[in-house]
Amino acid sequence: MMKTPVIFMPVLFFALQSFTFPNKDPSLLGAWYNEADDGETICFGDGYFVFSRFNKADKKFFYTWGGPYQEKEGTITIQVEFDSRDKALVGKQMTLPLSFSAGQMVLNDMAEKPVTFKQLDDGKGLLAGNWRISARKQGDQMTQIPLRARKTIKLLTANRFQWIAINTETGEFFGTGGGVYTFRDGQYTEQIEFFSRDSSRVGASLSFEGRVENGQWHHSGFSSKGDPIYEIWTRDQE
Repeated sequence: MMKTPVIFMPVLFFALQSFTFPNKDPSLLGAWYNEADDGETICFGDGYFVFSRFNKADKKFFYTWGGPYQEKEGTITIQVEFDSRDKALVGKQMTLPLSFSAGQMVLNDMAEKPVTFKQLDDGKGLLAGNWRISARKQGDQMTQIPLRARKTIKLLTANRFQWIAINTETGEFFGTGGGVYTFRDGQYTEQIEFFSRDSSRVGASLSFEGRVENGQWHHSGFSSKGDPIYEIWTRDQE
């Protein structure tokens, strides 16, 4: 029987209970999942927040939203840069009460039912952070992609990835996809768990050559359609 999903609404104020790690400072960094529905994930990295809900088994994507966040004095404030459900929410600020407890985040939904998120990883790794595509090879030439309102970003934690194509001025949402990844010996491999524009890609594994050079991530190989790609990604911390 399919579980009733818990709706995570950005316009709500959630209570988060206190959280501590032994022998380390509390940190939101990394990936979290709703233990009652592991298709609900939250990722934090480079000051960026992304929430997504999907069903991997049924290859269904429901929605995603997020943007830059700041943590201060028991709260987290998110500047919404995208919301796949309602572009009218783009540009709004959401301030959520924040505290920590025993490796868990406990959120309350609209019916005041507690929703428990457990940490999947600590957000540390060579590729961990928020990246923006800044150049792409077209034919024999590398074409620069300047910083602008329409952009494609990719947030990576230690083990999870999600790309999002958006326009922060118009609020348009063009697509997203995500799942888990590995990066070893110059080989970057993605296992796709959700894809908003083409559910048939869920379950696919894609491998690319990768390296980080002068603070840029060079990414080359073949797309899921078999097209050759060479991209350069830069940390998106503007």
